[in-house]
Amino acid sequence: MKSTELGGTFTLSGTGITLNRMGYGAMQLAGPHVFGPPKDHDAAVAVLREAINRGVNHIDTSDFYGPHVTNRIIREALAPYPDDLTIVTKIGAVRGDDASWNPAMSTDELERAVDENLANLGRDTIDVVNLRIMFGEGPTEGSIEKPLNALTRMQRDGRVRHIGLSNVTPAQVAEGRTITDIVCVQNLYNLAHRHDDSMIDELAADGIAYVPFFPLGGFSPLQSNALSGVAKELGASPLQVALAWLLQRSPNILLIPGTSSVAHLKENLAAASLDLPENACAQLDAIRSK
Repeated sequence: MKSTELGGTFTLSGTGITLNRMGYGAMQLAGPHVFGPPKDHDAAVAVLREAINRGVNHIDTSDFYGPHVTNRIIREALAPYPDDLTIVTKIGAVRGDDASWNPAMSTDELERAVDENLANLGRDTIDVVNLRIMFGEGPTEGSIEKPLNALTRMQRDGRVRHIGLSNVTPAQVAEGRTITDIVCVQNLYNLAHRHDDSMIDELAADGIAYVPFFPLGGFSPLQSNALSGVAKELGASPLQVALAWLLQRSPNILLIPGTSSVAHLKENLAAASLDLPENACAQLDAIRSK
């Protein structure tokens, strides 16, 4: 697929990295609740290879998916990696034996996380590492200076090429940008949850990517019906419409929809070619959680 069929491209400011806007998120390659091995290992390998064959050049992952599962599958499926492939991972959490998600933001924990990502991906450096802030379930205020300084030290020694932030407030993004160059922000954002509207526009002005996670989730039945109505009018699935709306929302939005199915992957990528008419956009813009 051409870049125009994947939502066009976006160049991360100051990096020389140009990404097709429709990427792939590896979370669903792990087992249920993102824990343990996948039900179908061969299918997981196949979907990664199909994504690359269709022009995807941005894969989002983390070594706490599984843990260790998705990165090892990515290595098996794609190494030696294509020259234009950008792998983005995140650190700041670990998994408990009960599949819980626990903060891991001490210097030692962050060091260990980067080294485990490198080992399991089979790389000498990671293109982009997102520091996921785990002060609360959602973005929660507090200084990120200490963990971010730890990550910048790993950037200086060559293990990390570029740095992003995840699960952060606008104040934390501003603080982070006084410490180092931030190339992307990854937060919850979708048709219903638009708390980051102002942040997206500010980042776009500075060439910083915004990567929404869970792009469809969180709709009430009424809101879901509104989305389904637009999808029916356009002959598309609700997920395709939700993804297309995000691509039209701002040129700095990069998408990482995940799936363990080749058929579903093709459906997700096709959303990049879906043109939303003005009346459909008006209906979608009216969807918002209270």
